[in-house]
Amino acid sequence: MAKRIAIIGSTGSIGTQALDIIRNYPEELQAVALAAGHNAERMEQQVREFRPEIACLWSEEAANDLRERVRDLPVRVVCGMDGLLEIAAMEHSDMFLNAVVGMIGIRPTLAAISANKTIALANKETLVTAGHLIIPAVQRAGVQLLPVDSEHSAIFQCLNGEPHDRIDRILLTCSGGTFRGKKREDLAHKHVREALNNPNWDMGAKVTIDSASLVNKGLEVMEAKWLFNVDVDRITVVVQPQSVLHSAVSFVDGSIMAHIASPDMHLPIQYAFFYPDRMPLAIKPLDLFALGSIRFEKPDTDTFRGLPLAYRAAHTGGSMPTVFNAANEEAVAHFLKDEIEFLDIYDLISYAMDTVPVTADPSLSEILDAERAAREAVRAKISTMN
Repeated sequence: MAKRIAIIGSTGSIGTQALDIIRNYPEELQAVALAAGHNAERMEQQVREFRPEIACLWSEEAANDLRERVRDLPVRVVCGMDGLLEIAAMEHSDMFLNAVVGMIGIRPTLAAISANKTIALANKETLVTAGHLIIPAVQRAGVQLLPVDSEHSAIFQCLNGEPHDRIDRILLTCSGGTFRGKKREDLAHKHVREALNNPNWDMGAKVTIDSASLVNKGLEVMEAKWLFNVDVDRITVVVQPQSVLHSAVSFVDGSIMAHIASPDMHLPIQYAFFYPDRMPLAIKPLDLFALGSIRFEKPDTDTFRGLPLAYRAAHTGGSMPTVFNAANEEAVAHFLKDEIEFLDIYDLISYAMDTVPVTADPSLSEILDAERAAREAVRAKISTMN
């Protein structure tokens, strides 16, 4: 019987690649629910191909558009957060893939845990802002939480069968992003078009900007802390410009276990879908002879302040990671509209972290309050800049 997968974020980068895999394994995998933002045309194409039971778009207007488009098909169209929660907990699914971007992913993840679904997680913000709620819920429910980010999947694979107390350090790699090698003066007056040109990965616009600022890596440090129960001071970020060594684990005996493969997100997605099995995947094989060597560099934390700000947020804990994340989301949204410059992103995150009060052990509602406060702080600051 095919594994039945419910996907939120189906029209985004991770979602579309997940559907590639389902398309390649029609006997083993089935998409039973799809959810996205506002793109009714793209969702119609996905619904006609994959024939899910439920499809969700965020707004009622987009959902009504989709209903008209697919009225000849036996699919139920829902909308908004209620729709996402229904999909996360739907009876006829085995696995829930959370591939949305942003804190919108927290409540669906909790709903999927409560419904005892296996969770494939590509939504960083779920653990960054609510890891203290998510991980205990996972443990109480006894469900599997499988990482989909390439780096966390790599670490997960390196730890397979290894005793946790023998971990010395996690080595979390990154490409360095679009502006690797640049100094702060080089980044003055940089705008959207230049920042979106990532050398190795095909990602959505927001994640590409986060990669360029190293905020993305800071989020992944905080995510790794929760996924692997390792203190952030035992997580070292390593720049690996070729993006072929996806992360590694250093053990107490001095050995390092590393995961090496071509940079292709189909690989960690498929690994989560078939875990603990491995299936053939038609990606470009990594030619070690052509590669010749693998380079490593230390991150430039003076220029790319997203990383030290993330460590500061992690050390403070409580609602501070939420403030860091929400301030970045708001700043990047304005950057993508060309309303601020690249370096302003760091200043806005730092401003929010300095001004928004911190709650030590936030509930879900307090996490959402911290998100709103951080966004409001960033918007207020931007209004004084323009």
